[in-house]
Amino acid sequence: MPPYDAQVTLLLRRWSGGDADALTQLLPLLYGSLHELAHHRMRGEADAHSLNTTGLVHEAYLKLVDGAGVSVQDRQHFLAIAARVMRNVLVDHARARQAAKRGGGAAPVELKEDLWVKQIDLDAVQELDE
Repeated sequence: MPPYDAQVTLLLRRWSGGDADALTQLLPLLYGSLHELAHHRMRGEADAHSLNTTGLVHEAYLKLVDGAGVSVQDRQHFLAIAARVMRNVLVDHARARQAAKRGGGAAPVELKEDLWVKQIDLDAVQELDE
């Protein structure tokens, strides 16, 4: 096993054991792979997406930090977990966007007949139309 792979495996085992500092040391070693993974995940997303690849890597990192104690076997397993986390981040962002389009949880307003406009100035409507 090359020294790089041995170092990554050791840090993954430390992180799996609950050492949060190990993930901090691990991230620079795997950042390129994570960025490439994020790029592939973002390829199918809309152009107007609020996240870019770097933002997706950082969001995934925050989720991974919260998931300390995850049992990771090796580099490939970690990248598979990171890919799943990135997918979940994108799904959460899509759901939030859809919720905002549909009122974002705003309370429905009841229309009352006495608030309706009873008299319409047809001349003003015609001027507006022109």
